[in-house]
Amino acid sequence: MSKHAFRGLGVALVTPFDGRGEVDYQSLRTLLNHLLKNQATDFIVVHGTTGESPCLTREERDQVTRFVIEEVAGRCPIMIGLGGNNTREIGQRIADLDTEGIQGILSVVPYYNKPSQEGIYQHFAHLARCSRLPIVLYNVPGRVGVNMASDTVVRLARDFDNIMGVKEASGFPQQAGQITSAELPEDFVVLSGDDALSVAFMQQGAQGVISVVGNAFPQLTSELIHLAMEQKYPEADMIQTEMQQINTLLFQEGNPAGIKALLLEMGLIASEQLRLPLVPVSEELKTKLGQAAQSLIHYEQGRRG
Repeated sequence: MSKHAFRGLGVALVTPFDGRGEVDYQSLRTLLNHLLKNQATDFIVVHGTTGESPCLTREERDQVTRFVIEEVAGRCPIMIGLGGNNTREIGQRIADLDTEGIQGILSVVPYYNKPSQEGIYQHFAHLARCSRLPIVLYNVPGRVGVNMASDTVVRLARDFDNIMGVKEASGFPQQAGQITSAELPEDFVVLSGDDALSVAFMQQGAQGVISVVGNAFPQLTSELIHLAMEQKYPEADMIQTEMQQINTLLFQEGNPAGIKALLLEMGLIASEQLRLPLVPVSEELKTKLGQAAQSLIHYEQGRRG
C-alpha cells in the first residue's frame, strides 16, 4: 500500500473493557462500525496510548489486533502502536510482527530513559532496519520526558525510506512548521497529535491528525480535518471552536478515562472500565461531558441540515 495511506483523520482506537476488566469485543465491533460509517475515518491506530496498550498482555494485544483487522476488512488502513524504551526488545518485536493486514507502525520516543537526540536517532535507526512496514515516529514530550527535535525528525526522514511520518504532540505548532519547511522525502507526513491544535498544526503543513475525540465524533472531526487539508481554515476553525469544550473536558482527568466516559454516555461502549493505574472520571466530569456531547450532537445535526 502507498505510503500516502496515513493522511486525514486517524483515530487512536479505545480498547473497551467489560465490567470484569476483560476486553469487550462486542463494544469494539460497535465502535469500529461507528468509525467507519460513511467512510468517516481515513485510518485507525490500534494500541496507542488511548488503547491502554501498556496494560494489555502480549496475547491480548495480538487478539485485539487480529479482531480489528478482521472487522475493518480492508475498509481503511491500520497502524499499530509498537514502541518502548528497550531498543533491542522493540526491534525484535517489530521484526517478528505478523504484518498481514497492517499498513504501518506508530512508535513512541523512548520514555523514562531520557535519551539524547543522538540516542533517539539511533533508537529509531535500529527500528527502521528491523521493520518491513512504514514507521511513523511519535513525539509526545509531556508523556516521555524528552522532546524529539525537528532536526532529528528530518535526519531520520532523510536517512530511512521506511520512516514516513511523525505524530507531533509537542503542543507547539511551530515545531511542525520546522519539519515541514525542511527538505523532506515526498512521502513524509506530519500528523497533529493534539485534537485541540489540529488546525494550527495543519496551517504549519501537517496533513492530518491522530485523534482521540474522533472515537466519538468521527464525521465531524473528519469534516474539520478535510476542510483544513483543503486550506479552508476559517470554516475548519469554526468547527474546532465548537469542539473546544469537549476536547478540554476529555483530558481534564486523563486519557482515555475521558473518552471512555463519553463513549459510554453515547451508547458506543458498554462500560467505562479502565485498567489500573487508570480509573474512571468523576461524576461531575461525566455530567459535563454528557452536556457537551448533546450540544455537539445538535451542532452536527444543524450542519447536516
